[in-house]
Formats: sequence, structure tokens, C-alpha cells
Amino acid sequence: MKTQELSTRQLAVVNELKSEHLTSFQILNRINSFKLILVVYNVLDELKNKGILKSYTKQNVKYHYIESN
Repeated sequence: MKTQELSTRQLAVVNELKSEHLTSFQILNRINSFKLILVVYNVLDELKNKGILKSYTKQNVKYHYIESN
């Protein structure tokens, strides 16, 4: 993954997801600069489109993680 191609917001999400799988709401609570859940959703979509982010659903809860190469 080339970090120079990522925005500040994208890097913040990637850094949170490096160590564990999180829900969108958990990401929102951990990143103080994000005030709205819509910001989280937009960044997650951007990362997914770049092929960096993967998601899965467990017990009706969607988790996100960074796919390691």
C-alpha cells in the first residue's frame, strides 16, 4: 500500500484498522476529527475502491479491516 496516495482522513482510518477489525461506529469514536458517521462511510468507500479495505458481517454487524499483502 502506498501511503503517499492516501488522504489524511484515509490514513487515520487505515491506522485504526491496522491492529483490529472495527465497525463504522467504532471508527467514528476513535478518530476525534470525524464528527459525522457519513464522513466515515465516505472514507470507507474510498478505501474499498482503492482495494485497501475489506468488510464482512458477523452476527448482523459489519466489520472493516485492512487487507494485508
